Amino acid sequence: MIDITQISAEPPEKFSKDKVKKKFKKLVERIGELAALMYAQRKYSLLVVFQGMDASGKDGSTRVVFQDCPPYLVSTKSFKKPTDEEYAHDFLWRAHKATPEKGTIKVFNRSHYEDVLIQRVHKWVDEDRVAVRMKAINAFEELLEKDNDTIVLKFCLHLTPDRQLEKLQERIDVPEKNWKHNDGDWEEREHWAAYMRCYNDVINTCNAVPWHIIPANAQWYRNYCIAKVIVETLEQLDMEYPALDSEKFKAKH
Repeated sequence: MIDITQISAEPPEKFSKDKVKKKFKKLVERIGELAALMYAQRKYSLLVVFQGMDASGKDGSTRVVFQDCPPYLVSTKSFKKPTDEEYAHDFLWRAHKATPEKGTIKVFNRSHYEDVLIQRVHKWVDEDRVAVRMKAINAFEELLEKDNDTIVLKFCLHLTPDRQLEKLQERIDVPEKNWKHNDGDWEEREHWAAYMRCYNDVINTCNAVPWHIIPANAQWYRNYCIAKVIVETLEQLDMEYPALDSEKFKAKH
């Protein structure tokens, strides 16, 4: 059993910030190359799921990890309070229609996991429904991977409550970050222990596609870990640029 509260959110002491940043730059460049290859081949797609407490770095990671990808290859979906239309459907409806098409990358900033995290913490759903939803999530993610060649990478951005407090306070103290401030983030912070229990359940139960738990106290290490996983995953795929069909070319020319 994984207990996220027992995992360090700090980078290992052996890692040099300057060296990691140089490696990260190369990884970002490689992600751009692999994304272009995936788009050309149109066999696979990539779904990146970022889950984490407020201020864990979901927006920042999205911005910097994919900075070398052509903009037409990457799009994001932010999961907030469901609209009336979304409430009128099953909880996975809004997630399924947002999955990436062949050759592209979609980033879920928060995701379908909100329906077994915040809704569970606030007891907006009962435990029987949570169990049903967790089974559905496993089936959903397996469907994407096994039936549609959509690679699903799930990142839990793990930071400590003390580090979150620092980052939330920055949004008040630093004028350039005032726009990020949300009173609701402070209110949700009061439920930290409940969130950790629910995150542990999610990580240990919704694991048909495994989670990557990313130490998020230090931005530079967080971003490096995410980029490394993406590169290693995409490099394992049988991707190549499609060759020119010489017979069709000769027939036309």
